[in-house]
Amino acid sequence: MLLQDTALVFGRYARQTLRAKFQILSGILMPLLYLLFFGPLLTDPPPGSRGSPWQVLEPGLLLQLGLFGASFAGFAIIIEQNHGVVERMRVTPASRLALLLGRVLRGTALFVFQAVLLVLAAVAMGLRAPLAGGPIGFAFVALPTVAPASLSYALAVKVRAPREFGPTVNATTMPAMLLSGLMLPMTPAPGWLDPLSRVTPLRSLVDAMRDAYVGAYGTSAMLYGTLVALALAGLAVAVGTRVFPTAGA
Repeated sequence: MLLQDTALVFGRYARQTLRAKFQILSGILMPLLYLLFFGPLLTDPPPGSRGSPWQVLEPGLLLQLGLFGASFAGFAIIIEQNHGVVERMRVTPASRLALLLGRVLRGTALFVFQAVLLVLAAVAMGLRAPLAGGPIGFAFVALPTVAPASLSYALAVKVRAPREFGPTVNATTMPAMLLSGLMLPMTPAPGWLDPLSRVTPLRSLVDAMRDAYVGAYGTSAMLYGTLVALALAGLAVAVGTRVFPTAGA
């Protein structure tokens, strides 16, 4: 029943997404602008990095696309609550976990599709990476988005107003982006900044994905990044499924 309910919820939101062509393309706009206008400035590999400048920049942009796009997914719940959609779903026998997973998986599928488009654009601009790096990169886009999307939905059903939701998400995502080294590696950072960056879970995901793009698949960074992504996803889904029933979702 859980799989069936999840598939029904996923199908509902997937059909909505397919009808909203602008939504599919708008999410990729910001990473694409970074790729077009910031990428050409990286003529040499940044200090402490391996591979070409594109192998450093592209993994960060892919994670930015998935993680920060998923962080704002809760806006949809706020709109649905205002139109009574959540109330109508509440009276159905559908699993509360399925109501969350269906939404999260729809977002994950959208971000992976956008990631494919972003990689194709990067290849056209000069990105060269091992063949296995692409699928591993897409997996690192898909799995880590589960955590911010689940927490985003959980937060949205609590705050119930866009004016409360937006600033809260911005206040948490912006420090994470700056400390994770999405744009540039944090290796040459000052003595006080690099340890602070390593406390950020996103840092391990960035390091793991960059290793994949240079063909270093068996490193400790890859293993640690995968474990962190799995742990964050499990914890966030657990939090989301506890919040959804009590919040009336």
